[in-house]
Formats: sequence, C-alpha cells, structure tokens
Amino acid sequence: MNRVLLIGGHGQVGLELYKILNDRPEFVSVGREVADLTNLERLRQVVLDTMPEIIINAAAYTAVDKAESEMALAQAVNTIAPQALAETAQKLGAALIHLSTDYVFDGKHHCPYRETDPTHPLSVYGTTKLAGEAAIRTVCDRHIILRTAWVYGTQGKSNFVKTMLRLGAEREELRVVADQIGSPTWAAHLAGAIAQLLPQLTPNLVGTYHYTNSGIASWYDFATAIFEEARTLGFPLKIQQVIPISTAEYPTPARRPPYSVLSCAKITAVLGTNPPHWRQGLRQMLQELYSLTYESADSLRR
Repeated sequence: MNRVLLIGGHGQVGLELYKILNDRPEFVSVGREVADLTNLERLRQVVLDTMPEIIINAAAYTAVDKAESEMALAQAVNTIAPQALAETAQKLGAALIHLSTDYVFDGKHHCPYRETDPTHPLSVYGTTKLAGEAAIRTVCDRHIILRTAWVYGTQGKSNFVKTMLRLGAEREELRVVADQIGSPTWAAHLAGAIAQLLPQLTPNLVGTYHYTNSGIASWYDFATAIFEEARTLGFPLKIQQVIPISTAEYPTPARRPPYSVLSCAKITAVLGTNPPHWRQGLRQMLQELYSLTYESADSLRR
C-alpha cells in the first residue's frame, strides 16, 4: 500500500481526508505546527523523513481579501512552498496531488471552464495559486492539480456556511451578492474524490483536473438554501429576509470572477460518477454540523 503524506491535515479538506484515510497504516497527516509552508527547510525535511509515495497538499493561503495586502505571505504559501514540495516529490519519485482554485479564471465565460481554457486571475490569491500550478508542472513529472471552488465543511474554523449560520442567528436581514456564480463544494465530497484517485495514480493519470459539486448557484442562492435547510433541521435562526445585491454594492479588496463554474467532465471520466449536486452536499453537511453542535451538546447535558 502506498505511503501517503497529507500536508494541511488540520484544514477543512485535510480533516475530511483524515477521516477517510486514517485507518491506512501508511498514512501520515501533518498540520502547520509540523509542516509550516513558510519554512521550506522544515517542509522538505518532513517529506524526506516520511518518504511518501504520494503527497497531498491541502494547505494554502486562502484569505482572498487579506492576500491583497499580504502578497509576500500568499506567494510563500501558494507558490514557493508548492514548488518546494514538487521538487522534493520529483527527487523521491513521488506523486503530488495539489489543490488549486477557480479563481485562476477571470469569470468572463458563460459556460463551465475546462482545464484547457485560458487563465487570467483577477486577484493576488488567484495569481499566486496559478503560479503554484505552473511551478508544479515545471518540476514534477507525477502531479495532479485539482482545481475546486467555494469549499465549505463542518471542519475548520470558518467558511461561508458557518458565517451565514452565525449571522442568520444574530440578524433578521442579510444582503448577499447575487451576481457571482459558481458551484458550492462540500469538503467531504472533495476529500472522497481525492481518496478515489489514490489507487489510480498511474503515469497516465497526470495533469490538471476540475472537481466541484454539480449544479450552479450565486452566493445569494447559496445563502437562501443554507437558511432553508438549516431551518428544517432546527438551527436557531432570526433571519427573515435575504436581499440580493450586486458585487458593486459590496466592494472588497480582491476582485472575484463573476462566473467561475468548472467543468468536471474530465474528472468524471476518471472517477466513473458525476459529483453529487451541491444542494445534496449542503444538506448532508448541515445534518452533520447540527449533530455535532446540538445533539452532542444535548447528550453531554443528560
């Protein structure tokens, strides 16, 4: 069985991968305290000490707006560190699976982006992620770059779903952007797809792939669905109205692509199944979150 090293094991995707792969005897998961992506010497040493046959890099600098003022840090984590991982993987003859983003595109398309479509990031975050992709392609023969989008999950500190639930419990009205279109993706489904790829990592299975949940939504659509599903489950909510607004009405330091739906036809051919619909993923995530947050708390009080 291949030895797998997971970098970024404490993030929302990393924690989902841990749940799937932890019973494998040859699986090693490390977080920032062991493999800090800003410390290249330490990062390389962790890989060399582990001697993996497959490296999964689920770590990234994902603070899209902060990246505009923290360009050096975003570049260190999203560009320089992936290159170091790729160089070390190449040295060991290992394969590298690296997560990237829909933000490498400018959103001017009106149909789902394919892996071969021209890239043109609008933000520092997107630019540093794209540079990381290029570095990996240059130095590592055995690589999979897996672009994804709008990731959320029960694990990790914060994401759009958790933010909406928090605000929805505090406020009766929210204004949410309705002219940015993408595909919300549950971290558990993404982790499951990565796990399915592991036994198929042959020399033929290299290159760039897209994976998101199927279906499309605006942030407004996503927020509305979150509250509908959460209310059904019994989450405490005060929210009465969600108002759709334009991107211009909610300016942010980083520009976002107005349309960043990714075509998953290529990865579907490999996995043999279409990714589940985003609404299905949302429902499952909220059920899990409710159980962890409220049912577990109730059992402790009994």
